Amino acid sequence: MKRLFWIGSPFFSSALSACGWDVCVHNFEHTAVFGWDEIRTIAGWEPDVVVVADKSRPPFVVGMERFPCLTVFYCVDSHIHSWYPHYAQGFDACLMSLRDHMDGMCGEFLPRERIWWSPAFAKDEDQPGKYAPLWDALFVGTVHPETTPKRHALMRTLQDAFPGLHVTRGNYRDLYPKARLVLNHCEAGDLNFRVFEALGCGACLLTPDVGHGQDRLFTPGVDMLTYPADTPDTAAAILKAMHHALSDEAALRRMAAKGLAKVNAEHRAQHRAQAFTQRMRSLDRAALVSRRTENARAIRTRALRLIYLLLAESVASPVLKSAYLAAASD
Repeated sequence: MKRLFWIGSPFFSSALSACGWDVCVHNFEHTAVFGWDEIRTIAGWEPDVVVVADKSRPPFVVGMERFPCLTVFYCVDSHIHSWYPHYAQGFDACLMSLRDHMDGMCGEFLPRERIWWSPAFAKDEDQPGKYAPLWDALFVGTVHPETTPKRHALMRTLQDAFPGLHVTRGNYRDLYPKARLVLNHCEAGDLNFRVFEALGCGACLLTPDVGHGQDRLFTPGVDMLTYPADTPDTAAAILKAMHHALSDEAALRRMAAKGLAKVNAEHRAQHRAQAFTQRMRSLDRAALVSRRTENARAIRTRALRLIYLLLAESVASPVLKSAYLAAASD
């Protein structure tokens, strides 16, 4: 088992070659749906493993229940898309970014033991810059009243009460070294990439206590600071935490160093690639592929058909509509 085809968002795919894989990554941006024949054509060979990596868009791979190789669904946006648990039933295994949603991904054809936690991570490019603070606190990201209403309201409240908070968009790697404290907010209660990006860039982070195993990865008060998420007292708790943290520059820098050390030791792309490789090599490839392909018709009928038909009614693209109707009736 050596050849791996990765389709969708790249995530940690660039680190897989060091784990012994021959990797073909296809991160397309156009509207398209891919089956086994398209995958073989793009790769130029027949994969041993196909990974379908979340792009937060409607299904872009169909027929995976019949693929003659191991298949993995890499699920990041389970907090957004309710059809993911049904779609996941067509795969041999599932990587889950959000730990608290793992049980909900189980189904008739995908058991809990083949749903694996794979949290977000810091990219190799996320590295500390020269620390030259311009702002006491900084938030970098989308703040919009329609797309992120909770965040928009919170940031307005915080800025009114704490003028030292700078809210902006841009290259976070350039911006984080200019802040004494980096603030995170998770609009949908997800453990987002910003946690790992900030710590990987050597920032001292103040982030919501969202669950999803966050406190298993980092120790609050040691590696980073946390505040209660989505409560009536959230803004007051953030303001209190910011004032307390910013009163001790030496403690801020110690915490930033510990957060960075934890990321470097456990939470970069290479660590996710290594864990994935170990899990894949523990599987009985022949048995799983045989079981899934023998159950392909039942998987389509009892798990996939409904979502394909519903999506065929809702999507505007004739390419997607045609592909989903074909997959539903196949």
